[in-house]
Amino acid sequence: MKTLKRFIIYGITGLLVEVIYTGLASLLRGDLSMSGFTFLVMLPIYGLFVFLEPFHNLLRPIPWLLRGLIYLVLIWTTEYFCGEILASVLGNCPWCYGDSLNINGYITLRMAPEWFLLGLGFEFLHDFLDKLPFNI
Repeated sequence: MKTLKRFIIYGITGLLVEVIYTGLASLLRGDLSMSGFTFLVMLPIYGLFVFLEPFHNLLRPIPWLLRGLIYLVLIWTTEYFCGEILASVLGNCPWCYGDSLNINGYITLRMAPEWFLLGLGFEFLHDFLDKLPFNI
């Protein structure tokens, strides 16, 4: 039950971060409405962060820079394979990247800083959940 709760928490957190990120990006493009978006299919994909919790604990002694790079590679791997699966099931990948740094449209090297920081950010969320006085 704890894993399911955390799966949902990570999924919702990922959706919220993505909406805020895309909203701020639209503002930087001059859209004063700050319209943000995500895809509902991302909820279970972000929920997969629950399976990184054991890695968080194993990687603690490693410097944050290396930990962030490890998370980046794990996130790109997950994003790539989830994109490939969704494309085969739905006929296309909802987030298909079109920039010159994309790999098959499923990942883009341009997002490296964001995924690096998100991986480290989920460490903080994991720690916060572990410190709660009730079982989540």
